[in-house]
Amino acid sequence: MKIALQSLDTSDADFEQQLTAYIERANPIDQAVESKVQKIIADVRTRGDAALLEYTARFDQLEVSRASQLRLSKQQISQHAKQASAHSCTALSKAAERIKRYAQEQLAQDWSFEDEIGVRSGQKLSALDSVGLYVPGGKAAYPSSLLMNAIPAKVAGVPRIVAAVPTPRGEFNALLMYALELSAVDEVYTVGGAQAIAALAYGSQTIAPVSKIVGPGNAYVSEAKRQVFGKVGIDMVAGPSEILIIADASTVAEWVALDLFSQAEHDSAARAILLCPDREYLQSVRAEMERLIDSMPRADIIRDSLQRNGLFVLVRDLAEAVRIANTIAPEHLELSVAQPQQWLEQIRHAGAVFVGAYTSEVLGDYCAGSNHVLPTGGSARFFSPLGVYDFQKRTSWVQCSAQAAQELAEIAHPLAEAEGLFAHAAAARSRVNH
Repeated sequence: MKIALQSLDTSDADFEQQLTAYIERANPIDQAVESKVQKIIADVRTRGDAALLEYTARFDQLEVSRASQLRLSKQQISQHAKQASAHSCTALSKAAERIKRYAQEQLAQDWSFEDEIGVRSGQKLSALDSVGLYVPGGKAAYPSSLLMNAIPAKVAGVPRIVAAVPTPRGEFNALLMYALELSAVDEVYTVGGAQAIAALAYGSQTIAPVSKIVGPGNAYVSEAKRQVFGKVGIDMVAGPSEILIIADASTVAEWVALDLFSQAEHDSAARAILLCPDREYLQSVRAEMERLIDSMPRADIIRDSLQRNGLFVLVRDLAEAVRIANTIAPEHLELSVAQPQQWLEQIRHAGAVFVGAYTSEVLGDYCAGSNHVLPTGGSARFFSPLGVYDFQKRTSWVQCSAQAAQELAEIAHPLAEAEGLFAHAAAARSRVNH
């Protein structure tokens, strides 16, 4: 069956305008969602547990008589985790080890130095006091996302990790429960949506507030994170998933087709982009997509996604493909070319890069070790993947000897006076000759 998607050619006179229009085809904030979330947050701040119970009953069809029943005990988690298949648990355990190993390499250390006048200064790192993880539950559960969020926080040394896991209609995902057990999360609450974000940010009678909130969610969760930012830290406001593949016709066309499908199947807003200098190869990949589409269980979502946001671009050469990729700044970027290393250094803006034909983006989603919580919507220009560094904060320190304080005062005093801050100037000079 034919697959409809947009095709561009960089030799067209209006290519840049068309590319800009594609990039800026943003998903604007839904005013109705924004307003509803605002009300939910205000309600949870005002009524605490009572509001959580009402929203959990309304949105998740889960009714409990007391807020304390929203917390899952370790015994309950273990009981549900036993329902997961041994094969899946083994795979998840192996993935967890790889994620942990990668995270350990990111762990930063304190540092200090002493300069030529005897001023000692440096930086100390501290783990955040607490972190809230939002974890989609029920049928649409992603155990891998829990590991990607929880393990770096553990490696960073966060002493209190709280998970909000909605369980619609009381449905538990067994493998997600095993992931909770595996990652040793400290507290787990069966609360979802904007109300969970509000409780994590502001607290309730049952849930103590946290310092930072991370993790994926729907439009209401993303909007709630946006609204509570400032009261707490957040990882990022995530948008639809994206994949951009740079190919030179050396990779099996079927592989590229399936990698494009892997992101398109998320939802109709996902973006799948292929840049290639070979017109015949672009046609071959399209033919493979049309051959394979009917065998995909989520074929309708893939078709809709590709029709709305799919893009094939015929480029003049790979250098031009890299330039366009840096402009788009995608969440996932595959260098599916014969000599990927020579192009890797030129990639400046991407959430994660998958190097070479054998490195499918999907491996990064689950078990390569790198984090799959990545910046979307072009924000890879200024955001980084989630990592251990997101769960640590830095504090600078300075220590002056008497002599060093006098030397620095000769610099600070005139600068403070120039800025009209005379108490600053006096404070700097007060230690001179003492």
